[in-house]
Amino acid sequence: QVQLVESGGGMVQPGGSLRLSCAASGFTFSNHNMAWVRQAPGKGHEWVSGIHTATGNIGYDESVKGRFTLSRDNAKNTLYLQMNSLKPEDTARYYCAKGGGMGAYDYWGQGTQVTVSS
Repeated sequence: QVQLVESGGGMVQPGGSLRLSCAASGFTFSNHNMAWVRQAPGKGHEWVSGIHTATGNIGYDESVKGRFTLSRDNAKNTLYLQMNSLKPEDTARYYCAKGGGMGAYDYWGQGTQVTVSS
């Protein structure tokens, strides 16, 4: 049974940092593309960053490029998102997503809330 469990969210002031983690189980983590997706209040899901497992290439949405860093530890079956220089517009629920092929994501975690406010 696939499980994705996010942690590390919280409330932080603008300019602060947080590190999100996603603990994966129930599948061969190293074989799958992974991504972070967020949903702000009243808005749709927004892709934030993703990693292509075959090439190791990592992509970022323009809104977070230079501030967020995605990484993965295949030995620990864990995906991370280091978020620096946080802005109020980064406030959202952040989800970890497992790649299911053809560029789609087939499993999501429950998410972790990030609130950036002074």
